Amino acid sequence: MLYPKNIENKLGFDKIKELLEEECVSALGRSFVAKMRFSNKYDLIRKMMAQTSEFRIILETESSFPNQNYLDVTEHLKRAAIPGAILYEEDFFDIRLSLTTIQQISHFFNHRPQFIELNTLRVAAMPAHHPKGWENLLTDIHAVIDDKGKVKDNASKELYEIRRKLAVEQNNVKRALERIYRTAKNSGWIGEDMSLTVRNGRLVLPILAEHKRKLSGFVHDETSSGNIAFVEPGEVLEANNEIRDLEIKERREVLRILEQLTSRLRPELPDLEKSYTFLGLMDFIRAKARLAIKTNSTFPLLIDETIIDWQNAKHPILYLTHQKQGKNVVPLHLRLDQENRILVVSGPNAGGKSVMLKTVGLLQYMAQCGLLVPLAPDSKVGIFRQMFIDIGDEQSIENDLSTYSSHLTNMREFLRHADRDSLFLIDEFGTGTEPSLGGALAEAILESFREKMAFGIVNTHYTNLKVFADKNEGLINGAMRFDAEELTPMFELEMGKPGNSFAFEVAQKMGLPPYIIKNAKKKLGKNQINFEKLLKELDIEKKVFSEQNAALNKQIEELKQRTEQYNSLKNFLETDKTRILNQAKEEAKKIVKDANKTIENTIRQIKESNAEKEASRIAREQVKRFEEEKLVPEKTPHHKPVLAKAEGPIAPGDYVRIKGQEALAQVMSINGKDAEILLGELKSNVKLNRLEKISRKEFKTAQKEGVKTMKGVDLNEKMTEFSFNLDVRGKRGEEALVAVDQLVDDAILLGYPQLRIVHGKGDGILRTLIRNHIKQYKQVGKMYDEHPDRGGAGVTIVDMK
Repeated sequence: MLYPKNIENKLGFDKIKELLEEECVSALGRSFVAKMRFSNKYDLIRKMMAQTSEFRIILETESSFPNQNYLDVTEHLKRAAIPGAILYEEDFFDIRLSLTTIQQISHFFNHRPQFIELNTLRVAAMPAHHPKGWENLLTDIHAVIDDKGKVKDNASKELYEIRRKLAVEQNNVKRALERIYRTAKNSGWIGEDMSLTVRNGRLVLPILAEHKRKLSGFVHDETSSGNIAFVEPGEVLEANNEIRDLEIKERREVLRILEQLTSRLRPELPDLEKSYTFLGLMDFIRAKARLAIKTNSTFPLLIDETIIDWQNAKHPILYLTHQKQGKNVVPLHLRLDQENRILVVSGPNAGGKSVMLKTVGLLQYMAQCGLLVPLAPDSKVGIFRQMFIDIGDEQSIENDLSTYSSHLTNMREFLRHADRDSLFLIDEFGTGTEPSLGGALAEAILESFREKMAFGIVNTHYTNLKVFADKNEGLINGAMRFDAEELTPMFELEMGKPGNSFAFEVAQKMGLPPYIIKNAKKKLGKNQINFEKLLKELDIEKKVFSEQNAALNKQIEELKQRTEQYNSLKNFLETDKTRILNQAKEEAKKIVKDANKTIENTIRQIKESNAEKEASRIAREQVKRFEEEKLVPEKTPHHKPVLAKAEGPIAPGDYVRIKGQEALAQVMSINGKDAEILLGELKSNVKLNRLEKISRKEFKTAQKEGVKTMKGVDLNEKMTEFSFNLDVRGKRGEEALVAVDQLVDDAILLGYPQLRIVHGKGDGILRTLIRNHIKQYKQVGKMYDEHPDRGGAGVTIVDMK
């Protein structure tokens, strides 16, 4: 069941049909657009979407698909079905052109078996290839009708002979008339600009009226002024009579040929009707594929169950409109399943709730009509047996229905027919009457929908519906996001939390006096104010911590990479250690072997020389040389020394190191608790308590040992790791000030214009401590509280000079 009857107009599907009709090239295709219907048959929907998807591939990858002569010959075929009826030359010409297109399409798919669904259509539409099939009929039509849509001369022997004689007689008459024309012209009977013409189907001469009696013949006509008479000379009268007789015979023979060809066509009408249905379907499916390309629509995962799991959904009409204007459409992400069947959406007016609702309804309706839809390809589209919508004002003067009465009438029908296979969409749920009563009635209706296990989406401003959705299974809250600072809608659906109407904020932005807004808040009640305030604070907290979460995720990723590097290095060292030990042992064995050999040779030489003094000395030198060459220990790798801190206060000219860094710098000047240091060619102001004094001797040693000295810092790395947002809540005063110093120093170094320090409200002690401390920085311009919607006095904004 679909409700209401004008559901297509309500959803905007009528505009989709108009776009499809524009993409069709024939009345055949447009007739299928008019026949489109909502279906809940999974197999049929899947087949229609697959056909369109295959045709989209053809449009994007093929250029040889036939795209001309999609002619509607339905009326011709109806007339041919009448016994004794005759189709004319132009009728057969249309049939010839369109059948040729059908034949070309068939051959196209016959050579491309990968298009399974479209080939299935082809096989069902094309006739069996027997001698009497319409493809042989097309051959017969080609034999009779020429490329200009006329019966060919050789369509029959009789017609050929008649036309041959006719051509001879017409040529003879023309020559005779041209001769008579020249004579009459020379005699002055014919005016200067006059030539041979035709009257009553016969060639005649235009003779001046005063000379018409001078030429024997038959006067066929005169001009309205009577100045010129059109005379058929007697010399060609009989010849023209013969021509007229031949023309009558020609017409009779052409009619006989056309009657014979019509009789030849009549038995093929059933196959022809199927083939022209196929031609219309090709035009229709191609139109659907062309629209899919324009709207960036896809063939999502179609599932035979009630589910909506969409990513990057876009309203097709809005997408096309924004595309012309060079704007983007904010995509919709939505999931409704057995766990969360009903979505209660809240948020400010003009925040996109109604557009979201129409997007869901239109895309679901399009999908169940077999159209591709603008979703991410991995989205899941389910099948609903029934759809109910209550969108827009249905006030009726004729039926004496108010807007609220109309809504109640719709709810009555919804409740009567809704079940677990239904999808309902309700805009401004419960409005139109006294708020407390309307809200209570809306909650009762919503509870009934939940009990019926129906699927749906409702838009509302009622707090009781938000609370109901939060406390009951099967329902989930959703919010249309809103920029609380700029007070502008973001048109983005966020599931899992209720939205805020921002009524007071929008009213303030629109210029309502502050006392009106203040008075309205008093009248609203504390509970409602607290609820709205909680929603705002949750939204602000999400924005504030999103950056911190991103930074934390980055640190976790870096830690993961370093852990992997450490483990990899550890495994390498352990493996390398074993290899080195084994290699050292082999080397030692070789050295011992060589040493033994040298000693044995030395002893033998001493014995052979009877221990002569000179020979003994030479032998001992050989042993010593072996020891010097083979047994020299390897040098231990030299590690950079750890620089010791120097005692005493830091003064201009001293060398220092920034705590936690290797880079060394020289102090240029000292101003109170700040020091100006030189890092290479970069000057920077740093707090004294962040510097460590290094002696000149240690500094020179560091230069010799290759320690970085005054090489500066990696600004790109600092800029990448820098965060303007600092959260010191929960820290002791001293810890908080160290972190603040680090933040301000880095901001000065990097030239960052604004800082945000989250310290919380509490008793204001930490806030006072931090602000008094920051005042000591001459680079600080001003400090002030954050916007009330994003933390107020619990956050300090620091503007740098």
